Amino acid sequence: MGDVAERAGVSHGTVSNFFNRPHLLSAATREKVAAAVDELAFVPNDAARTLAKGTGNTVGAVLVDIGNSFFVDIARGIESAAAEAGLKLLLANSDVDLRRQNDYLDLFDETRVRGVILAPLDGEQLGAARVRSHGRPVVFVNWPGEDEQSCGVIVDEQHGGYLAASHLINLGRTKLLYAGGPLHLHAVADRLAGVERAVAEHEGVTLEIIETHSLTTKVGRILGEQLADRHADDRPDAVICAADSLAVGCIEHLTSAGVRVPDDIAFTGYDNNHYAAESAVPVTTIAQPGREMGVIAAGLLAEEVDNPATHEHRTVVLKPQLVVRRSSAQ
Repeated sequence: MGDVAERAGVSHGTVSNFFNRPHLLSAATREKVAAAVDELAFVPNDAARTLAKGTGNTVGAVLVDIGNSFFVDIARGIESAAAEAGLKLLLANSDVDLRRQNDYLDLFDETRVRGVILAPLDGEQLGAARVRSHGRPVVFVNWPGEDEQSCGVIVDEQHGGYLAASHLINLGRTKLLYAGGPLHLHAVADRLAGVERAVAEHEGVTLEIIETHSLTTKVGRILGEQLADRHADDRPDAVICAADSLAVGCIEHLTSAGVRVPDDIAFTGYDNNHYAAESAVPVTTIAQPGREMGVIAAGLLAEEVDNPATHEHRTVVLKPQLVVRRSSAQ
């Protein structure tokens, strides 16, 4: 900044105003400083300014899988709300890898962001606890907050499973199958609990459970092959998939094998991924309000960084919605 001031023939304070309070400068002065900045290819060092001031205006977000459009929606919500709060966003994708998740948390910690929003993998959140111990708040999204330590924004997964199963039962389907896994994943297990509750409310409705090792389209095709190999009388008349990708893959194989969807087997997915509506058989799904989750998470983080002494940690629980498409509608 001293070099810029010397080149422009102004004070160091004028250069500071150019970057932080340009409205205080005349048009002629702004032009002189801008010319000097361009000639010297000067870029302000945000990390240095953060160290000098003790605070910055940047927050980090680590999302578990931006290949899933649900997390893209969350990211868009975070970005929008952060901008309204005057905060800049650094976004990272852990790609369902705990080491990458913790590496990004450490990177954001080292760059001294004001706080972090984390959509984590399942399990103990030691990386988040480490960041928080250094005075940087962490807000969870798609994961509950920790009592007295952090905020969280989640969707009622059990209610989502209940909606899916109730929809199929109300269509007259009585032989239900729930597919998803691993079952130790909290979202997969909670969705199953909701399905089981709906089934328990109706006599004559049965439930089969198939645990998968993942929720990919490829695994869905394998599931479809297994169901196609069964005798028609041994197949379910409705399948509740724990993810849209699983449903899309399963439907693809079944239809290629001559099984009619939804006539022979009706399907529901989960997450309202963008491709679920665009597949050959558009998939009925449970939509999670991803953008709203991101907006709320960013708002909770802004509230905590601005008012750390009075902020109260809490978990916000939102409701999912059923979106009916051709995979279940006759």
